[in-house]
Amino acid sequence: MKLFQRLGIHSLFFSTKDKQLATSIQLILGSKPFNLSLYRLALTPAGLGEETDKGFRKSNERLEFLGDAILGAVIAEYLFKKYPYRDEGFLTETRSKLVNRETLNEVGIKIGLKKTLQQVVDNRQFVGNKSLYGDILEAFLGAIYLDRGYAFTKKLILQRILIHLDLEGMVTTVSNHKSKLIEWSQREGNQVEFQVVHVSSNQRYKEFVIAVVVNGEELAQGKGETKKKAEQEASKNACDKLQIAR
Repeated sequence: MKLFQRLGIHSLFFSTKDKQLATSIQLILGSKPFNLSLYRLALTPAGLGEETDKGFRKSNERLEFLGDAILGAVIAEYLFKKYPYRDEGFLTETRSKLVNRETLNEVGIKIGLKKTLQQVVDNRQFVGNKSLYGDILEAFLGAIYLDRGYAFTKKLILQRILIHLDLEGMVTTVSNHKSKLIEWSQREGNQVEFQVVHVSSNQRYKEFVIAVVVNGEELAQGKGETKKKAEQEASKNACDKLQIAR
């Protein structure tokens, strides 16, 4: 079967819709997909997943998990080599900015996943979250990895995804807001605390709401999928209110 896929013989048995989907994927990859079913699964959000006889819902969530890990590894290696004299904190924060949900969502749309998704969705109705195309992008990378291997996936990320990211712009705005807030508090003789206001979660996501409390009074709040990110967001909002220079 793999030999047939590499020779392109399997495409002779594609339906018209399959051929259209394969063409759309080829435009993104720069070459023909070998295993079309992997990409179809990557383009199947949880809201469209069909339940199997064993009660398992087939969706792109597992591929999303895999793609997230592959993307993170490639970006981490890229930053490690590009900035040989920057510390771990800088590398971590820069990577976080490059692979956050909002950024990936924009990239997913730019490379054509919105149009490609429509070919799979057809006329079915479903409710997607605000990071739908970012999630699909990660699942898509998971499918590419399984279909073409790590080297191909890495090359695609560096050549077709990284070009849509304003790396230099992000680097110039990378700032540890929490550190700046604590430095300000020490300089001004104020006491700063970070308090958990609320934690919400579902099967896929956890969201923290953190409050910055200065001298016993709440100054600002922030949200994030981790406690650390929520603290950074709350610190940023506090710095803006206090007009602390970045």
